[in-house]
Amino acid sequence: MRGNRVALFVPSMRGGGAERVMLNLACGIRDQGLSVDLLVAQAEGPYLSDVPSSLRLVDLRAHRVLASLPALVGYLRREHPRALLSAMCHTNLVTLWAKRLSGANTRVVVSVHNTWSVLLENTRRVSARLEPFLIRRFFPWADGIVAVSGGVADDLSRTTGLARDLIEVIFNPVITPELLERAKEPLGHPWFVPGAPPVVVAVGRLMAQKDYPTLIKAFKQVVARRPARLVILGEGPERPNLEALVRELGLTESVAMPGFVDNPFAYIARAAVFVLSSAYEGLPTVLIEALAIGTPIVSTDCPSGPQEILQGGRLGRLVPVGDSTMLAEAITETLGQPHRVVDQDVTRLYSFDTAVDKYLGIMLGRRKAASDIL
Repeated sequence: MRGNRVALFVPSMRGGGAERVMLNLACGIRDQGLSVDLLVAQAEGPYLSDVPSSLRLVDLRAHRVLASLPALVGYLRREHPRALLSAMCHTNLVTLWAKRLSGANTRVVVSVHNTWSVLLENTRRVSARLEPFLIRRFFPWADGIVAVSGGVADDLSRTTGLARDLIEVIFNPVITPELLERAKEPLGHPWFVPGAPPVVVAVGRLMAQKDYPTLIKAFKQVVARRPARLVILGEGPERPNLEALVRELGLTESVAMPGFVDNPFAYIARAAVFVLSSAYEGLPTVLIEALAIGTPIVSTDCPSGPQEILQGGRLGRLVPVGDSTMLAEAITETLGQPHRVVDQDVTRLYSFDTAVDKYLGIMLGRRKAASDIL
């Protein structure tokens, strides 16, 4: 039945923050009594095992997002969901084109999870230079445009020329009861036993955006002052370069990169310090998770998100992007600080219920559509 079904569309279920956010949203919307389809261009990635049977997983069987357009058009014509939410640029554009080609009256909401100007600066794809024009041209077709932070919304408007009042800010649904329960689960890693040196933890794909070289160089300075260990959780294309840097700096006995793990929250909960070393973000999900768990935080003051999440440094240390010395000093000074309980007024901003309510509001038409403002 169209009135009871909504859909969410992501490229795949690889281990990224946007994919985790969309899976959380899908589960939250399901809990409101709606039938939910989770659409993927290609059914691959470690989060596939986390998709519950109560969600219908729809594999569009495309080798890339653009190639999923015909299958998405067919899905909309066949299923006529009441609303469709997509995430990430190519997926958003394909979703808007599919709605127009299908003739469906499905409400489409597009969401932006990263700082667009920095993405453009850090990509080698020639086609990326067309994307601001494509966004400005086609995003107004959407019934709603969502950015995951105020910084992302401001940057999207400035970079593409979209009117700022077309863009609504909805923080990600990060803090769930499951997160806090999983943080308490046992952890068998030998570095986290009582009496062992304190462990610094970072979580995220091994890619240039996360700037792990700066973190590893900073950690070299930390261990020159005191015993400590560093665990970087995640997988990605930069692994060979990072492993080479660890060897070059003589850190093979104190740095571990176990890859993608199913429960990073147990690591974060037992870390002495959680570090985000990114060059840019949108609204870094893992930083909010660490905040909710209560682990002391050090983060780069990158665009966008850390300033908003850490309230200008009140809830964690902020350091300049790419400065290994400042990062090392902040980590060293934070080691030994006690875990804290964050005020509920802070965590409520990123709570599951708050985000699901706001997304459902815009998806089901309780807020003004972007196309109606033009």
